[in-house]
Amino acid sequence: MVYLDPGIFLAAMGITLLEISEASAVGLAISSEGGNKAFLYVALGVLIVFVITFAIGQQIARLPILYVRLVAGVLLLYFGLRLARSARRAVVKSRSANSFKEEGVEKGIFYTAFSVGLVESFEAAIVLVALVPMSFNSALYGMVLGLAVVVVGTVLLKSQVRKIKQANMKVFVSALLLAFSVFWFGEAGFRTSNNWIFDLWLIPLFIVFGVAVYLFAHRK
Repeated sequence: MVYLDPGIFLAAMGITLLEISEASAVGLAISSEGGNKAFLYVALGVLIVFVITFAIGQQIARLPILYVRLVAGVLLLYFGLRLARSARRAVVKSRSANSFKEEGVEKGIFYTAFSVGLVESFEAAIVLVALVPMSFNSALYGMVLGLAVVVVGTVLLKSQVRKIKQANMKVFVSALLLAFSVFWFGEAGFRTSNNWIFDLWLIPLFIVFGVAVYLFAHRK
């Protein structure tokens, strides 16, 4: 019989739910353009990080976290700005009587999905690495259950999300990525012991970027 430490199990499940649900939200949004393949790229990014986490454990903790957070912030900023421009093109396209093919969008969409999967799962991995030495099985099973809950929730929401206009979904994803980018930059420079207070800044950041990207995309 496998013994599970309730505290480690719940902590692993909680961080997995928190971070991977963010990656799933991005996958849901861009699936309006990339289809189910977008989820595969998100899943690939998540899988790579989690396999490495449980394979080499404490080696991840030796990575310079400042540089990891700066790289994550730059990646999310790049893809957030790229999707803001893509949202603008989608709005222009919807206004035009003559449809045109937007070149290079599919590749960018999949790069975004993969990068977000990597970045969000890595933040979960930072916590999981600290839990693994205390109880490997508890951390592993908590992570697996957290992933399962996210997958089920994603499947249930997918049909509803696809009813939303593509341009609006791109605005949503762009705002989400830009908020995450500022969040990671903030973690690199100003992270404090009051983590939950710092995390609350994601909400106003998302609202501000959401309004800004929407106005940019729908300007005349």
